[in-house]
Amino acid sequence: MRFGRYYEEFEVGAVYRHWPGKTVTEYDDHLFCLLTMNHHPLHLDAHYAETSTHFKRNVVVGNYIYSLLLGMSVADVSGKAIANLEVESLRHVAPTFHGDTIYGETTVLDKRESASKSDRGVVSVETKGYKQDGTMVCVFRRRVMVPKKEYTAAAVLAGGDPDRPSFPEPKG
Repeated sequence: MRFGRYYEEFEVGAVYRHWPGKTVTEYDDHLFCLLTMNHHPLHLDAHYAETSTHFKRNVVVGNYIYSLLLGMSVADVSGKAIANLEVESLRHVAPTFHGDTIYGETTVLDKRESASKSDRGVVSVETKGYKQDGTMVCVFRRRVMVPKKEYTAAAVLAGGDPDRPSFPEPKG
């Protein structure tokens, strides 16, 4: 099973559709708000949302949707990352509600070799999130530093398995 890509495996213009999607529950939203101390009633108080907002129901906190999409993209984009360098932009385009299912796709925008280390490169990507009806809800751009395949060859020569660096050696 693929987990991330090496620098050479990224092609500008390639699109990775992340699967499976995730249906956002009220519990997911409330737990994320609790963990991040975002206590805005728009996300937590159904009566407030119904009586005092345009949407008349709770809106899922946008940073949860961003985090969900970022996580969905790891297996295709940053699973081998040396570093996540930058989130260049982040836009919440439309609201998400409890019960919506989120799907994501990432497009490779650019790639360049590292100026300081020859065994890695920097890849720029744009990830878009969609609800089950095709409505785009979130879009962000980020830059990720990933190893070249030569990095793997050096690790193998050193006796490691770069695709499973923490996998223990089975004993009898």
